[in-house]
Amino acid sequence: MCVFCKIVAGEIPCFKLFEDEHFIAILDRFPSAPGHALIIPKRHAADLFELNDAEAAGILPLAKRVAEKIRAELSPDGINIVQNNGSAAGQEIFHYHMHVVPRKSGDGIKFHNPPTDPPLDELAAIAEMLKIF
Repeated sequence: MCVFCKIVAGEIPCFKLFEDEHFIAILDRFPSAPGHALIIPKRHAADLFELNDAEAAGILPLAKRVAEKIRAELSPDGINIVQNNGSAAGQEIFHYHMHVVPRKSGDGIKFHNPPTDPPLDELAAIAEMLKIF
């Protein structure tokens, strides 16, 4: 059983912010910043691709609620909503979870690299490959 499944089952203590029949929101035990929260579906799904449509549809409104509470209580300068899929993307615990991270200007937390400037024909080819409509 993974660490998040153990938290959901009550086998590992946590600082719970929210719970309903589908999700639990907790403080991250090893936060990037004070108030760093995690939103975790109760059903084990390794990543985004294993979530069912109801779980996928439910997580962003909950992230918004958690972010609103963080903003109201902690007055951050900004908030990151971060979700990783696969070890190459930085996923360390293979139970889907979303981070809600309050930010202060100059806090030094990095979630992105400097932008690249690919040729427009390369962007056009990738866009053509990825079109959903």
